[in-house]
Amino acid sequence: MTRKAALLLIIAVLFLPFLPLLIWSFARGWYFPQLLPNQWTLQHWQAIFAASSRVGQGFFQSLVIASLSTAFALLVGLPAGRALGLLQFPGKGAIKLFLLLPIIVSPLATLMGIQFVLIRLGLSGTLLGVVLVHLLPTIPYMTLVLSSVYSNFDTGYEAQARTLGASPLQVLWQVTLPLIAPGIVVGALFAFLISWNEFLLTFFVGSGRVFTLPMVLFTSLQGGNTGLTAAIAITSILPALIFLLFSTRALSNDAAIGGLGDV
Repeated sequence: MTRKAALLLIIAVLFLPFLPLLIWSFARGWYFPQLLPNQWTLQHWQAIFAASSRVGQGFFQSLVIASLSTAFALLVGLPAGRALGLLQFPGKGAIKLFLLLPIIVSPLATLMGIQFVLIRLGLSGTLLGVVLVHLLPTIPYMTLVLSSVYSNFDTGYEAQARTLGASPLQVLWQVTLPLIAPGIVVGALFAFLISWNEFLLTFFVGSGRVFTLPMVLFTSLQGGNTGLTAAIAITSILPALIFLLFSTRALSNDAAIGGLGDV
């Protein structure tokens, strides 16, 4: 089997489970034992793109929340990952274990305490409050990915740039960030996907005022409209898929540049 054929087979296997969703989103009823629906319609997609659609509101808020959560997680993860990857200090293992706690422990175990704090700060039911609570699962992934990258990072490149007269900001922007770019892309991918698909934290902290796409999807599931639910599910997949494609291309470009540098 050629490489191209193997790639096509992998893509087909990955996307095959989404084929029934795509058919349902255009079907006006699809019943057993029909192989394909007898009637087709665009009403489900028209309902999504209607001006008053909650899907549009949920899509926009999910995009804003996921983007801000990723950006804040990166701001925290860069220095934290550098410290964990390059420095040796007492309690380093305990800190890594502490970072894993939000991933290991159920969010419900800490959510009530966090909700109490956010209520006191006036952030419950706000978009900023949801962004902050999304940092619970996104910061650990970002920090641990970047700490792995920094553990193999050669600080000699930074020292050489400083001896040539580069300022700390120039070193960061022109030397450090390009060298750790693959780790940043992977960490950002994890953070974005986790925040984009988060439901439980948004449901509790958002208090019904912050309506994201996973919440719209859950509401549609309860309504029993299979076609509309399928269309919303496909809509929720698209941004994550686009982000994944851009990330894969960025990683491929970095690998190609690294290969040229080795030559």
